[in-house]
Amino acid sequence: MSQTKLTGKQKRYLRGLAHSMKPLVQVGKLGVSEALCQQVDTSLTAHELIKVKLLESYPEDVRTCAEQISIQTQSQVVQTIGKTMILYRAHPEEPVIILPN
Repeated sequence: MSQTKLTGKQKRYLRGLAHSMKPLVQVGKLGVSEALCQQVDTSLTAHELIKVKLLESYPEDVRTCAEQISIQTQSQVVQTIGKTMILYRAHPEEPVIILPN
């Protein structure tokens, strides 16, 4: 399932939608494990757009973590800010979020 790269306009739209959201997944000192990726995958299927928070105990950079998770879950990184990342993946059959062109 390959996705086209998000445009700046689409990323701005998704950031706006994610602004008031709370993080659904937290990454701790165990890092990007298979169980974590499964949790992110399940959340993306249910919500399409999620926030993931890195705990203080996580040793790596937020961008590195976001890249690892996005590759393993076939999602796209919308934004990383502080210790939080926003990930997006359209639902395969019934997308709820309609992206602007």
